[in-house]
Amino acid sequence: MPEGVAPDLAISIIIPTFNEADQIGSLVQRLQMIGGPESPLEIIVADGHSTDDTATLARAAGATVVPCPRKGRAAQLNYGAASSSGAILYFLHADSYPPPGFLAAIRQAVAAGYGSGCYRLAFDHHHWLLQASAWFTRFDVNLFRFGDQSLFVRRDVFEQVGGYSEKLLVMEDQEIIERLQRCSRFRVLPGVVTTSARKYLDNGVVRLQSIFGLICVLYRFGVSQPNLVRVYRKLIRQDKI
Repeated sequence: MPEGVAPDLAISIIIPTFNEADQIGSLVQRLQMIGGPESPLEIIVADGHSTDDTATLARAAGATVVPCPRKGRAAQLNYGAASSSGAILYFLHADSYPPPGFLAAIRQAVAAGYGSGCYRLAFDHHHWLLQASAWFTRFDVNLFRFGDQSLFVRRDVFEQVGGYSEKLLVMEDQEIIERLQRCSRFRVLPGVVTTSARKYLDNGVVRLQSIFGLICVLYRFGVSQPNLVRVYRKLIRQDKI
């Protein structure tokens, strides 16, 4: 635990990974650097049995790597949370960077009575549609809520809602936020998490945004997870799900 930080404000950062060798080392190094005098941070990399050098590079950068029994973001995030010690959990994608001062901002929100929250979103690419999509994340509306925005949550609140639903392979972020909002105050912090646009560039920005919109609508209309996953895998070029 960082010196001078109260036990109920200690933060564990949890990053789910699968074949993120190109991203994870620089992210962990950056987190350690912007942690500043509060370092060393507890950074848990919950790895889904990567076949590249993700685990080796994460350890070399100072993270604790926990191989997860099951691959899948929800299962990996839950396993990472169970392997951590902080009273505050901070879930972060491997290709997303929180702003400087994020630790203090999260602690201030928790001290002010918020049980969970996230940041606004920014992309590392200036396509107009990505910029417009990111602009809307300043509003506390779940329609504009994405996992890339990261998520902080008090451990007791996380345990109260039962963690992430491991039945979900897509839309797990929006689903848990809805449960968190029912049992605690939720805060959209004013800073931005900057996330990679790599998936958009691989699939086409307009095309991928349209697909995500379709999946969101199908989810809201109660389409089953197997069918949502089928749509995701058929339409999106990726290797994560």
